[in-house]
Amino acid sequence: MGFSRRHCSTVLFLISGFVIPAMVASVGVNYGQIANNLPSPENVIPLVRSIGANRVKLYDADPKVLRAFANTGVEFIVGLGNEFLSKMRDPKSAQDWVKTNVQAYLPATKITSIAVGNEVLTFNDTTLSGCLLPAMQSVHTALVTLNLDKQVMVTTAHSLAILETSYPPSAGAFRRDLKNCITPIIDFHVKTGSPFLINAYPFFAYKASPKQVPIDFVLFQPNSGIVDPATNLHYDNMLFAQIDAVYSALAAVGCKKLAVQISETGWPSKGDEDEVGATPENAKKYNGNLMKLIAQKKATPLKPNCELSIFVFALFNENMKPGPASERNYGLFKPDGTPAYALGISNTSSSSNSGGSGNSSTPASGSGIMSSPPTGSSSTGYLAISSSTERVLFQSTWFFVGLVGSTILALYI
Repeated sequence: MGFSRRHCSTVLFLISGFVIPAMVASVGVNYGQIANNLPSPENVIPLVRSIGANRVKLYDADPKVLRAFANTGVEFIVGLGNEFLSKMRDPKSAQDWVKTNVQAYLPATKITSIAVGNEVLTFNDTTLSGCLLPAMQSVHTALVTLNLDKQVMVTTAHSLAILETSYPPSAGAFRRDLKNCITPIIDFHVKTGSPFLINAYPFFAYKASPKQVPIDFVLFQPNSGIVDPATNLHYDNMLFAQIDAVYSALAAVGCKKLAVQISETGWPSKGDEDEVGATPENAKKYNGNLMKLIAQKKATPLKPNCELSIFVFALFNENMKPGPASERNYGLFKPDGTPAYALGISNTSSSSNSGGSGNSSTPASGSGIMSSPPTGSSSTGYLAISSSTERVLFQSTWFFVGLVGSTILALYI
């Protein structure tokens, strides 16, 4: 179950002016709530369905959201914030958290995974990093004790900045200073069957060097692309190359079968004056083309038989996020429920496993033990996706590609 299961529903998608009937692999979407003007969770349900999504990722375990989505068939990843990791090392605390924030909503709300922490290893906080794996292990043990481990997985999301090398994709390698942390986490994933999650933003690469990074390459538009000289595999977009770089990094530490999934990716529709490329048109192209690839069940060149699993960031523009203007403008929707831009995708039939809009009898987060932050707040692992200087520097210099005929120049910093 959880990430390993694929859900499809018969829908008609209107993409770039063409109606495409298909058995469409489900789109996932991140539902952040660092805002004071968002609609009620009950009113969010039709918006989720309108983009053909039946998987939602939270950064907490908001009881209002989990209750509202009961009996809808929508699958949830709930988040356990970075600020809880130290306490989660204690098995009793972990079990209390799982009982309060997961077990209480099952089976009406389909919680399939718990994301323990967010981008922990690239915070450069050794104390926090040291708590990550023990917290994941304690939460998994709690699920086993409560007989929930067959339906709920434990994972964590990493920034792409955990990689030291990413070009060419076949040379992907983890940072040497993080290997001692990452290797046992990988072993945990292999043992429990949970996927390896990565947050990847080609936008940062274009923003940092718009003259070197071809816009079509980052927006999934037609382009000549690049060829990995070691594998001879052709890449026509940056995201797929980034994903395969992660697969190569895993293979380099002896793990060739672990699933890689994109827990965040997106493009802002607005930014500050120096945030080149943050426009509604580019956001439409990035997210619209990405959803089209998911609908067509496209896969990366290195893993042609592995279906993509991607969560778009984000459902709403969030007006209280710190950082540059782009941080507050990643949403597919404005807070009033209207599209932030014309995405060009129309879902003309509901998901086959949709149900009611809520269930008031679903238990609340009654005990209050380690309950998640209320709407309008967030865990410390989710404040600003560009707030980490290390993240911005890495993703913006992932590789700069200059296309001169068939010649490809990769520059490193």
